[in-house]
Formats: sequence, structure tokens, C-alpha cells
Amino acid sequence: MEIEEKPCRIKDEETELQIDPVEVNEDKQHHIHNIRPHLMYKQSFTLNQAQQAGVYFGGNVTEHVRINSRIKKFTCVQCGKSYEHKGNFKVHMRIHTGERPFTCTDCGKSFVSKGNHDKHVRIHTGERPFICEHCGKSFYDKGKFNEHMKIHIRNEVFTCTQCGKSFFQKAGLKSHLKFHSEERPFVCSQCGKSFKTESNLKTHQLIHTGVRSFSCDQCEKTFLRASNLKEHLKVHAGLKPHVCSLCGKSFTRRTTLEVHTRIHTGVRPYMCSDCGKSFTIKCDLKKHQRRHAGEKPHTSSHCVKSLPSTGNLKNLERVHTGENLYACSLCGKSFSQLDSLKVHVKHKSCCLIVPK
Repeated sequence: MEIEEKPCRIKDEETELQIDPVEVNEDKQHHIHNIRPHLMYKQSFTLNQAQQAGVYFGGNVTEHVRINSRIKKFTCVQCGKSYEHKGNFKVHMRIHTGERPFTCTDCGKSFVSKGNHDKHVRIHTGERPFICEHCGKSFYDKGKFNEHMKIHIRNEVFTCTQCGKSFFQKAGLKSHLKFHSEERPFVCSQCGKSFKTESNLKTHQLIHTGVRSFSCDQCEKTFLRASNLKEHLKVHAGLKPHVCSLCGKSFTRRTTLEVHTRIHTGVRPYMCSDCGKSFTIKCDLKKHQRRHAGEKPHTSSHCVKSLPSTGNLKNLERVHTGENLYACSLCGKSFSQLDSLKVHVKHKSCCLIVPK
């Protein structure tokens, strides 16, 4: 019996994609381990081609297509979206009603569906069940895994025309371009601070709520983001995987290496608009600009003195508490500030070594 070739229609958890037929050549066959993710990359199959290549449906693609062509009898009166199953329809309606019955016990965030809740919980547990068989990279979210697989299948790269940085996903480039723009459309309703991305705004808002969901089990230090905790754990492990190719110095964080490299290259990308002075890191520029503005937002808990930066505040607090972190390696005398130790070393004949 000859099967008529028709475009497959693949249903994802939230969307449906209409797949246009394309020829599948022998070079692509070794990539096809699973029809569903492959189709989601917008590489498409006719029904006959899918039957020849697919193991995901156990060879029964005809049944899959028949199921996806059923009448969707549950229609939302508010937006017109329709569903075949009542369960999916009920989940959709929660978007309109605001009902979010699935709550994370770790951070209190709630979700409209159990699937989204379970996916979120993996952030806390560290579970990453979706593993790329090409490079071993793992993901907690299937959507991100599918996006990653495009790297191996299409080998497509999106490059920023302003700085040359490359991304494997178009969304990554789009997000990156916001950092070149001065536009900051996402504004905090509590303090008025604005941000270039919604995710940065959400992270900032955790400062107001006091929620720091990610805790280190070795020192009990808490963090706003899982990525911050992950970087922090490298400190306990003694890991410094990011090595400077120019001097061999190694760092725990990639961003710290990037800043360090500017010492060698002389790149100082952050320039003061008032006096033209430039800096290697953005926070140094901000501290500098506060001096122009006369801002001193950091006040000591021991006296009424205010200071322009947290670093200055910490030094002042040590003076009040008597804490001396910087000790001379030769005579043992200690100081609350590194500059004081350097002055001591410079003027004492017993001291020959200046700590870096």
C-alpha cells in the first residue's frame, strides 16, 4: 500500500509547528536520533521520510499524525486557542485566571502547570537530565537542550557586528545586543532603578524581598542566583579553571579573567563623561562618578560618616572594630588597610616583601 506524502505536524508542550517537507540526504541521516527534536529545529520530513528515519514513534508515524489531526473541542472564549484534551485546556485557562497552584517549597515561586514547576525545581536540585550525546553538556530544561542541539545539527553561528562576539542561538545575540544599547526599559517599581533585560530586573527585585534561595552547604553563604552559587563553590574546591594565556595566572571566574586580561591589553572600556578618565571595570567607573556627583550612599553603622563605595566603608568598619586583615610577613604587625601595610613595608628596613 502506497502512503501519500504529507507534511508532519508535531505538537510540543505549548506550541504546534507546521513542518514543510524537505529532502533528507545521507549526510544528515546520522544526525537523526529522534524525530521530534529534529523537527523542532525546523528541519522537516514528509510522512514517508519520517517513517524511514524515525525511531521516536516506534515506526508508527501514521498513528502519531492521526492523533494530531483530531478535532480540538475545548476552545478558550477569551483568546480563541483550542485544545483536544480537557487537562491542557484547564492549564491554559489558569493564564487568564491567574491561578498558579504549583508552588516551589524552596523559594515560593508558583506555576500554572506541574511540568513548569518540576522544571523549575531542577534549578534548586541541580538535576540536569537532558544530556547532549555529542559534547556531554547537560540541561535542566528540554527546550534549552533542543536549542543546544542546533549547534551540532546546523552548525550556525550568530555574530555581533559591533564587537564580534558570537552566539549559537539567535536569541543569545538578540539579548547581547541590548548591552550595546543605552535603552533600559525594565524599571523597578520599588526603587526606580532600570535594567536592560527583564531577567536582570527580576534578580534585582529579590534584593527588596530578601529572598536568597541558593545556599552554600559549606559556609552557609546565600545567593540570589544558582549561577552565583556554582561559581562560589569553586572557591571551596580550589578550582581556578580560567587561565591567562599571557602570564599564566588562573581565576575561579571567567569574568575575572576577562577583567585581568585588560591589564595586559590596556583596554579600559568604561570612560567618565565628565573628565574622560577610563577604567577597566564598570564598578570603578560608578565609584568615580559618585565623586563628581558628591554621592556618598554608604554610611557606617559605628559613626555618621558616609562614603562613596562599599570598599571604603569596609575599611572604615575595620578601624572601628579593630580588625586587622593585613599582616607584615616579617615583623608580624597588622593593619586594617592594605595601603597602610604597603606604607609600613616601604619605611621599615625589616620588611622586604610587599604582598601582591
